[in-house]
Amino acid sequence: MNRLFANGLLRLRRRDFLKAATIATAAMGLPATMVDKVAAALKSPKRPPVIWLHFMECTGCTESLLRTSHPDVASLILDLISLEYHETLMAAAGPQAEENLRRAVEKYRGKFICVVEGGISTKDGGIYCKIGGRTALEILQEVGHASSALVAVGTCAAFGGIQAAAPNPTGAVGVKEIIKDKPIINVPGCPPNGYNILATIAYILTFQRFPELDDLGRPKFAYGRRIHDHCERRAHFDEGRFVEEFGDEGHRKGYCLYKVGCKGPVTYANCPTQRFCDVGVWPVASGHGCIGCTEPDFWDRMIPFYEHVPGVEVPSGQGIVGKAERIGKFALGAAAAGIAIHAAAGVIKKTTKKEEGEE
Repeated sequence: MNRLFANGLLRLRRRDFLKAATIATAAMGLPATMVDKVAAALKSPKRPPVIWLHFMECTGCTESLLRTSHPDVASLILDLISLEYHETLMAAAGPQAEENLRRAVEKYRGKFICVVEGGISTKDGGIYCKIGGRTALEILQEVGHASSALVAVGTCAAFGGIQAAAPNPTGAVGVKEIIKDKPIINVPGCPPNGYNILATIAYILTFQRFPELDDLGRPKFAYGRRIHDHCERRAHFDEGRFVEEFGDEGHRKGYCLYKVGCKGPVTYANCPTQRFCDVGVWPVASGHGCIGCTEPDFWDRMIPFYEHVPGVEVPSGQGIVGKAERIGKFALGAAAAGIAIHAAAGVIKKTTKKEEGEE
């Protein structure tokens, strides 16, 4: 990595480093007492060699990672690993770049982590994506099988991405459809949150193993809960307050975006809690519904993007507050009835005693 980034990589200040370690620890769902252990792992001089491949994608995952700040997550990640090959970041190009890749694979065979960004073309032998005269399919098979493990960064590498949308003319697939004999962890998103990438690397460095994964190979600490569960608009959903169309009064008031297509109820990710751009933003907070980009085949399964997901039970307008009010009114009515009954009983009792005394 130092060979590639000697002129561009600046070490983080200690305060920013500790902040990043704290955020990564929280993202992993670990208690605050683990921050020191995570920080120690992040400062370890033993940096795993990484070969980062690019295939059918827009480079948005790398671009979004490079633009993180406060702290500079990209610098931290690049300081944690020994990045041996990355087409977007390295100075080498053409034959020199391909020679760097060959040497890195041979030098670290069986020891390096292969990070993949982008889907892989499989149709017609994979001819629709070539680098240096070789298909992405050929490169992944060679490099992937020589690695110790693979990390698929972004939805394209994890599940094929947008280019895999029907009719999928290039036969685009994710890494797990090609490599079957190596451990693979998926960090999907379009793009994925930089802190999720950092937390995944931090977990591997801290515990020397993969984090617990779901059935799609995603780390559960980042993809174990639905977006709907932690959305700041959830209270509006529960009360039946919805945006009916963009720009209406409900939209201006921040009501739930479910009826205008939000896929939060069927999408698993930590976007509402981790957020993006270091200023606490994410699509729903800015007034646009989730499109389900962390899910397989989202480009086909989640369309139309501006129509609601069928099969989700929607409150009729009398949610938790309405029910509480009805319960409260019932309780007040019951209490009033009880008081009335008690008062009537008291009057009867007094009247009876009075009549007995007169007798």
